[in-house]
Amino acid sequence: MTKFMMRDYTIHTHMRFKALIIALLTILWAACSAPKTTQSLLDVKVIVEGRSIDLQVPPGISVETGLNQAGVTLNSLDRVEPPIYTLLTDDAQVKVTRIKEEYIVDQEVVPFEQNVLKTESLPDQTTLIAQKGENGLREITYRLLFEDGVEVSKTRINDSVIVKESVPEIIMVGIQAAYTTYGIPGRLAYLLGGNAWIMEETTARRRPVLATGDLDGRVFSLSPNGEWLLATRRSVKEDEINTLWVVKIGPDSNSDKLIDLKVSNIIHFAEWMPGSSKGEIGFSTVEPRQTAPGWQANNDFHIFSVSDSGWVSKWKTIVESNSGGVYGWWGTNYAWDPTGGKVVYFRPDGIGLINIDEGLQTPIVDILPYQTRSDWAWTPWVSWAPDGNTLYTIAHISQSGDQTDEASPIFDLAAIPLIQGDIIHLVPQSGMFAYPVVSPFLVSSNNRGGFRVAYLQANFPTQSETSRYRLYLMDRDGSNSTAIFPETGDAGIEPQQVAWSPGPMPDNGSYAIGLVYNGNLWLIDGVYNGEGTPVFRQITGDGLVNKISWAGR
Repeated sequence: MTKFMMRDYTIHTHMRFKALIIALLTILWAACSAPKTTQSLLDVKVIVEGRSIDLQVPPGISVETGLNQAGVTLNSLDRVEPPIYTLLTDDAQVKVTRIKEEYIVDQEVVPFEQNVLKTESLPDQTTLIAQKGENGLREITYRLLFEDGVEVSKTRINDSVIVKESVPEIIMVGIQAAYTTYGIPGRLAYLLGGNAWIMEETTARRRPVLATGDLDGRVFSLSPNGEWLLATRRSVKEDEINTLWVVKIGPDSNSDKLIDLKVSNIIHFAEWMPGSSKGEIGFSTVEPRQTAPGWQANNDFHIFSVSDSGWVSKWKTIVESNSGGVYGWWGTNYAWDPTGGKVVYFRPDGIGLINIDEGLQTPIVDILPYQTRSDWAWTPWVSWAPDGNTLYTIAHISQSGDQTDEASPIFDLAAIPLIQGDIIHLVPQSGMFAYPVVSPFLVSSNNRGGFRVAYLQANFPTQSETSRYRLYLMDRDGSNSTAIFPETGDAGIEPQQVAWSPGPMPDNGSYAIGLVYNGNLWLIDGVYNGEGTPVFRQITGDGLVNKISWAGR
């Protein structure tokens, strides 16, 4: 190859290489500078709480993610359309419905019933409201659902709950009396269907002295002279159990005077002071509670007086509120001595005396508390002898000999001579509700003065908590114990404190005992000295009597 030919070849090759480089650079530049393909955003609308939110979101995300991007927080009950797991599309619309639930309690009135009862305590065809009717109250719980603030459903979620029982209205209609009329000493008051009635001179002369229909029977007591009646009435206030009232008994219904003593929450004790000319009353209080038994006892003791004009004095506190010993939540009971100079207290764990002037409590005997395994506590009843020297009560006895044997079913009727103070067991296994009641001083056929003790004997002594009882009489030392009423084979009587007549019966000069049997008032006559055969006299027949008090001359 010639020199010129070589040079042309070299030049030609160089130019081809240069062109190739330029072409490669052009391709690379074109690749680097070409515009990228852009993905399209999705237009989405969110509707929540009455407002609209416009969003642009990339494809492939869910409704839940879109709501998060919109700043919408979901509550547990909220409803979303479409569902939160759905993938969003262009021009999609997401609706959030806010859902809220509420619970409300509605109160409904439970109307009281009306009962009509026939009674020989009223003149024929005469009517009287024996017990005021009171509406009850029940609560029903509902679940309410709201969607965007609008109520869409109301669902009852439970059965009705009775928060207050209704009290039936009792209307008494008089019928002709079917029982023999007897003369009686003093005044005999009896609680009949929530009203207070009295008999005086004869069992036929009877009339209501407190016809409000709301007496609860916690306190029901005539004054020693029979001129006043002390009683408790159910309260309509939520934070009050009952209230204390007196009636100044006049010669007829138009002259009876009702006085509010401004005392409330009396469960165990309110009683006239014997021998007082000032109308003095002792009482003890409790504090209402929602839990059983419905109160917490204060174990206190106060005295005040009421005048003939109705003026009520300030309280004089003898014993301040205190714990009351074992089972003190249930409460302490009290009893005046026959002269009103002393007071005995009795509670589940002991018996003692109270110094009225100083308020000091002096224990006399310890009592083995009884374990009821329930929401009540047993308290030993105490009755004074008319001479004020002896107390009659109930002693709880250990069955095993172990003084921690609180569940023992053994209860003895016992006497406590205050001079010696040692307890004397008179009647073994009388039962826990023997309720000894001592008579006034009596004069027997041989002109010897003395007194007798009426008490209840359990038909089933080891089951005396639920047993019925029979009325027994005994001498002051426990001798000559005799079953009196009811007759053998008849159903026993419910536990109660019977009432001695304040004087001899006019027709035979004998003292009598008043009691309630099957809801009726009975007088057991001819029993004061253990001589002769007792006479049973049924006085009422409507079955509505549940408490009595007998006093006066």
